[in-house]
Amino acid sequence: MATSFLWNCTKKFVSASIITVTVSDRYVTVIPVRGGSMSPTFNPKSGSLMEYVFDDYVLVEKFCLGKYKFSHGDVVVFRSPLNHKETHIKRIASLPGEWFSTYHNSDVVQIPLGHCWVEGDNAASSIDSKSFGPIPLGLIRGRVTHVVWPPQRIGAVKSIHRKDWLSFRIPTIVWPP
Repeated sequence: MATSFLWNCTKKFVSASIITVTVSDRYVTVIPVRGGSMSPTFNPKSGSLMEYVFDDYVLVEKFCLGKYKFSHGDVVVFRSPLNHKETHIKRIASLPGEWFSTYHNSDVVQIPLGHCWVEGDNAASSIDSKSFGPIPLGLIRGRVTHVVWPPQRIGAVKSIHRKDWLSFRIPTIVWPP
């Protein structure tokens, strides 16, 4: 009787684990947002002593990966082009084939096909396409749709279009002027 109960519990646990891994790998997952590069969208109080206790956790949908359907202002999760073990969360500023004017050095670049330009909302503390150039769409792991933790910040993540994004971003301060 005890072995039957143990066997039934083991089967249920293994089945639930397989389903969870499949859903997380193919459809949606929840990940933490670390640091202040996407502030104020995520971790608006970053820099406080309690920043790791109050990190935002976000829902990442993966349906967009089927045909790489992204829009300006989408917040995406991607593998770093410099270190495949690192994952970054940034906003898409420019899509394949578009011309993009960088604000940190006034260069104009054409985004290659199959690539996009990503930048953090907090330009002063963001390692993004300004550092490593356009990223291949194949490195994108999903699109952030909702903040799911902490409870007071639960809600949808808005896509900010480029013209609105420029006034929304925290600017880089260049010194001396």
